Amino acid sequence: MIAHRETAPGAPRAASLRRRALPGLAAALALPALARAQGQAGGQATGQAGGPDGWPQGRAVSLVIPFPPGGATDVVARILQEGFTERFGGSFVMDHKPGASTTLGTRYAARAKPDGMTLLVGSNSALAQAPYAFRNLGYDPQTDFTPISLLYASAYLLVAHPRWGSFEEVVAAARRKPGTLTYGSWGVGSTAHLLMLDMLGRSGVEMLHVPFAGPAPALTEILAGRVDMMFSTYGPSRVHVQEGRLRALGTPHEQRLAAMPAVPTMGELGLPGLVVSAWWCLTGPAGLPAPLVAALEPAVAQALARPTAQRLTEEFGLLPLPLGAAPLRERIRHDLALNAELMRKAGITPE
Repeated sequence: MIAHRETAPGAPRAASLRRRALPGLAAALALPALARAQGQAGGQATGQAGGPDGWPQGRAVSLVIPFPPGGATDVVARILQEGFTERFGGSFVMDHKPGASTTLGTRYAARAKPDGMTLLVGSNSALAQAPYAFRNLGYDPQTDFTPISLLYASAYLLVAHPRWGSFEEVVAAARRKPGTLTYGSWGVGSTAHLLMLDMLGRSGVEMLHVPFAGPAPALTEILAGRVDMMFSTYGPSRVHVQEGRLRALGTPHEQRLAAMPAVPTMGELGLPGLVVSAWWCLTGPAGLPAPLVAALEPAVAQALARPTAQRLTEEFGLLPLPLGAAPLRERIRHDLALNAELMRKAGITPE
């Protein structure tokens, strides 16, 4: 694990410090792949037997997840897995390939054969932020993938070890001892990292950045008291906040989250404009046959509309987004332009 000292955006970055790897969180949300369902059963449930034209039958479709088990991406992938199995039959496998700030699994999916057997449950981290954090990314987010659909936006919380009573207390401590408080993320240039950089710059304080392979291992270290805080997606931190193992200090959204109405927005805490833009999507390798894309777009909509999906979105703080390939293309284009400016202001150069 690498630690970075971060100051206000535009300030020079301190040298990286190597630290001993710490144990990761058990895969609390890891979900076993569904057993192979008969194509006939899927056809009976939806009126469509088997998969779309050109989709090889009798083989497992890999839903690549570029995060470790235990995060909100597992919930998103599970919604797709169950919905696709119901619609098409066959087997859809949740295939975790974490590493390199989510770019390892994303690169794997980009280089897969475009036959529909490998799909990526991607995110803004790899498709709109990583291009500015890594010099040799190994893929182009706009040319190396076939967009299928946006899925959800993520609700976020600024969570801390319970020894911190409030956001104001954290800021006061950071001002007294610059660079001694620590915060986690799932990689340099990730949403969690950029949010903290924005917060530090607006607050005029300095903290030490400790990146991990995913949200779950970062939360493990906060729970153990070895890291102070992080911006976390809602799903992995929800139960810990509800049971008092973590304290929610704020949320980077325009309005308070309905599921946690007592948690103030960052704007209410004196940082207006500190708002997150994080999302998930479904893509395939470039060159995915048009019949597969045409079949998958409505299948996504059907999967997200199922009652089980609705319950999970409420439980894990998933926010609806416009569906389809066109909104996804536009979101990638827009966020690439936005993040280029954020990275420049933060003083982050590709490594």
